[in-house]
Amino acid sequence: MKELKVQPIRNGTVIDHISPGRAVTVMRILGLLRPGWTSTVTAAMNVPSNEGSARKDILKIEDRELDPAEVNKISLIAPHATINIIREYEVARKERVQLPEKVSGLVKCPNPNCVTNHEPIKSQFLVTSRDPVRLQCGYCDREVGEVSEHIV
Repeated sequence: MKELKVQPIRNGTVIDHISPGRAVTVMRILGLLRPGWTSTVTAAMNVPSNEGSARKDILKIEDRELDPAEVNKISLIAPHATINIIREYEVARKERVQLPEKVSGLVKCPNPNCVTNHEPIKSQFLVTSRDPVRLQCGYCDREVGEVSEHIV
């Protein structure tokens, strides 16, 4: 039986253990879907995980290492993801994303009357649930349901 394999990357980032179906959302928040993007991105979606019958998505991004703000954004979408930094075909660093207790400046409040939508104030959210991820605005107490729709 033939087996298709994804070619390894020389340098870049591999994001593993993304919740099934969320790879496209992660690509969107990282700006990988915008016109003019030149690095190669490989997406594997709904693939079997080594953890029993679980499924996952995987992203390989060539020639790009994520900054801490991008990793924090990923933690809001895929709280169980791992980030692998690849250098010269080897894993140079591997870390599991950490969902912080508070999120600052990464999410827009869905309340149109919130002060953060009218003044130059950085948004502040408290993480009220980790699975599924739920946030509460530190200014108006509005809860954010689907976090991916409000990431800036």
